[in-house]
Amino acid sequence: MNGTLTKPQLIQMFSGFTRRKQRLGHKWLLRLVMLSFLGYLTKTAAASNKQGDDPFLNLSIEELMNVKVTTVSRRPQKLTEVASAVFVITQDDIRRSGATSIPDALRMAPGVQVDRLGTEGWGVSIRGFNGLFVNKLQVLIDGRSVYNPLFSGTLWDQQDTLMEDIERIEVIRGPAATVWGVNAVNGVVNVITKKAADTQGTLLSAGGGSFEHGFAGARYGGKFNEDTPFRVYAKGFTRDHTHSPAGSNNHDQWHSARGGFRIDHHRGIDLYTLQGDVFANAMGDTLNQSVLNLPSFSANGHRGNTEGGNIRFRWDRTLSESSSIMFQTYYDRVRYKLIPIANFDAESFDIDFQHRFSAFKRHDLTWGGNYRLYHNTVPDTDLIAFSPRTQTNHVYSGFIRDDMTLIRERLFFSIGTRLDHNDFSGLEIQPNARLMWTPDEHNSLWMAISRAVRTPSRAENDVKINTMQLDAIPGFPALPFPILAVFQGNNSFNSEKLLAYELGYRRQLTPQASVDISGFVNDYSQLRDFSLGALTLGTGLPRQFILSTLANNHASALTYGFEVTTDWKPKSNWRLQGNYSFIDMQISSNPLTKSFDSTTGSTDKVTPQHQISIRSNYDLSEKLEVNLWLRYVSHIAYYNVPGFVTMDAKVAYKPLKNVELFVVGQNLFSQNHQELGVDFVPSLPALVPRGIYGGAQLRF
Repeated sequence: MNGTLTKPQLIQMFSGFTRRKQRLGHKWLLRLVMLSFLGYLTKTAAASNKQGDDPFLNLSIEELMNVKVTTVSRRPQKLTEVASAVFVITQDDIRRSGATSIPDALRMAPGVQVDRLGTEGWGVSIRGFNGLFVNKLQVLIDGRSVYNPLFSGTLWDQQDTLMEDIERIEVIRGPAATVWGVNAVNGVVNVITKKAADTQGTLLSAGGGSFEHGFAGARYGGKFNEDTPFRVYAKGFTRDHTHSPAGSNNHDQWHSARGGFRIDHHRGIDLYTLQGDVFANAMGDTLNQSVLNLPSFSANGHRGNTEGGNIRFRWDRTLSESSSIMFQTYYDRVRYKLIPIANFDAESFDIDFQHRFSAFKRHDLTWGGNYRLYHNTVPDTDLIAFSPRTQTNHVYSGFIRDDMTLIRERLFFSIGTRLDHNDFSGLEIQPNARLMWTPDEHNSLWMAISRAVRTPSRAENDVKINTMQLDAIPGFPALPFPILAVFQGNNSFNSEKLLAYELGYRRQLTPQASVDISGFVNDYSQLRDFSLGALTLGTGLPRQFILSTLANNHASALTYGFEVTTDWKPKSNWRLQGNYSFIDMQISSNPLTKSFDSTTGSTDKVTPQHQISIRSNYDLSEKLEVNLWLRYVSHIAYYNVPGFVTMDAKVAYKPLKNVELFVVGQNLFSQNHQELGVDFVPSLPALVPRGIYGGAQLRF
């Protein structure tokens, strides 16, 4: 062996793994083989000291720690200077992971729970409270909020872009309401795409496999003139359906097409950006008839579609390193149609302004204002109805933040507050205070106290949902006759509140190693709970009893935990990154509704206490790289999901500088596994399958 694997050898090796596992049929074999493969790669790599042309593997850990982030304070800061629990997922991390979606990429961040609920559905949360309709996480794309106020959450199938165009994803764990407003309760995810000047030339990519049936993407970047670069892109894919634990087809195949553009124009101290996207999805779902018992629902599932688009304009004026002005506005519209499950047409309009300046030498002040309009129409379906069907809501807000230098290069203090007014709960005040101490250039200690709120959604005020048969819920007391639980909104429902205490420590152990530790205690009050109303006899056929379930604010919770991230480069061409997350949750809610309330009452049983992620990125030579990603998630009691260990692997070969051939294996340790169940909409649970896909990418 000369220390370098050829492409035929890699293909033969992977094929051999598959044949041996099929012959022996033992669930641990693939795990042992992959670990042996890792050891083999380590030995063969020792013979090769050549470094790939990847800019991030060329950087030391010390240099990576100085990467600047903007989401915490809306201004560029070195990661080592941020008094917050922040994790940055770079473009290199995304490429090496083989992730084909933003949620899959977010699995790399500590403290983030990502669960696939079907081919096109994910639950993504930070520090607990996960589900399809996660309501305590603010999600941004280039600073544009994609949080849906109709149900308080993010539909991840609508949030996509060309993965190669993402510059980085900044993940804040903990409240960021002073900067980003209501609903930034447990954290913020900000997907930041590249500037047009950084995407010049042509990119073509295509491939396919078992679950990822086929995908293709194209991007072209050029210049109208030297001050006005632009890019256009298009992508499409088709993904296979999942199966339920009983083995039935969930009919949730996903076909997607998306395109967009970005234009940046520089004029002196000003930067103007115009950016837009359009998309169309075809997807499906199958509801659990044994739980709903509604004859109108087909056992063969339902197909539907969603389409939409957005356009964003932003103006940045940089007066100096410590003084700038930002103005941004955008419009977004989405149509969702999956009859008879859900049907809505929603549009939003947003104006955002920010001014930053320095004062008295030691103060860095940022202030701004925001206006947001939401308009939606929701026709009735057999499962969901809104009253009124059409509604327009407004949010007004203003904020101010002062970053103070108490001792130059050693002690920093930040204080600020945000005032938000919404149509459901009125005025909300969200203050924040943070302290950062850096005794030397290798150590930093920070602490914070914050207040944040999650405002009511339209659904909690106006909706009626035919949720499920109570006698079909595991653990629910036996009933003498079938009863259908119907969730009904409550126009007196108020905001959920959080008082958060955080503490963090970062240490640069060596130029090639670092550790980041953060801990938190979250005290929640006025959380959403449910109370049982009157028992009535329905008017439909067949006749059945209906029990109203009303939303209230009677629940509370106390959660605590910590996250540890380590980064180590034992060699110039080898990077290891690992993280561990722990959380404990104590929930106080109505014991009568806990058995069917996964969102609050039983959220401690939906949140895994332990999560581990270990990634190994190894450049065997300038042309060949191997990336392995091992993950562990502890059991989820509410859905009877056992803890699982899985691994993704990507092998990339570059026969030419601008050509990359790759093969990716996903969820390699088992044929399939369940990650979570769906809350409120009683869809059949999905098993996430093992998948292998390959492809090629060309740049010129």
